[in-house]
Amino acid sequence: MPEFTCIKCGTAFHVHDKALEAYPNWTPKYCKEHSPKKGATSRKAGGKPRSSVTQEMDLSLAEVLERFEAGPDSGVFTDGSARPNPGPGGWGAVHVKRGEILWQDFGHEQNTTNNRMELMALISAYKSLVLDAEVTVYTDSELCLNILTKWAGSWKKNGWKRKSGPIKNLELVQELYDLYLQHLEVKLEWIKAHNGWRWNEYADSLATAWARENL
Repeated sequence: MPEFTCIKCGTAFHVHDKALEAYPNWTPKYCKEHSPKKGATSRKAGGKPRSSVTQEMDLSLAEVLERFEAGPDSGVFTDGSARPNPGPGGWGAVHVKRGEILWQDFGHEQNTTNNRMELMALISAYKSLVLDAEVTVYTDSELCLNILTKWAGSWKKNGWKRKSGPIKNLELVQELYDLYLQHLEVKLEWIKAHNGWRWNEYADSLATAWARENL
């Protein structure tokens, strides 16, 4: 990997080739210790510091590839969020195989919810796969996992109704469940949000791309 020198401390550091290829006009200037993102103290309204989780959500794709290495190097990783919830939000999905990006996609809605964005990320992921694909799809939404593996079957049998009231985002739930049933060899797994896995963080960065400047 190419070597650079931190303009803050003079320490040599390396940046992954994929990050440089994704941003050909970008010249890394800071090591991980002195990254402006790491030391940011931006605040919400009212003067309270933003959490470290929110700061991680603001990482660019290049910064994610530079900072994270852990986790599976193959699979389809999805994420979605609204900021605030409800509010403007986005979704992202990336398919990687042995560390190589095969496909990625992302989108944005001006007025949405976390759950709606999570569903749309999964829909995009399943649509990208051939019907006989043998791959694991990862989501950090326990709600989406439960919908597909526990509840949607009963809802469908009951005419897409449930005793507790209307099914939220019904049109997305129906579309996703049909895709889920079509991909018999695809394994769906839940992962914790911001767990430090490179491609989980990458999917999050895709989902929040709409909120950053200089996309």
